[in-house]
Amino acid sequence: MANKRWSELSMSQRRAIVLAGAVQVALLITSLVDIRRRPQAEIRGNKRLWTAAVFVNFIGPVSYFLFGRRR
Repeated sequence: MANKRWSELSMSQRRAIVLAGAVQVALLITSLVDIRRRPQAEIRGNKRLWTAAVFVNFIGPVSYFLFGRRR
């Protein structure tokens, strides 16, 4: 598949890319805030490791919310 320039993309493709980026940033910020505010006793594993892991696109923040927090 050939690479396309931004100007060559359709409006719906542009919107999808912007939406995916916004969701990624929202997940990142939400998980970083949660890690910062939550005491170490309520997090499975090391806070520093989870902080690094949430920077992995989509997988990191979702993994933190599914597996990193104690309920």
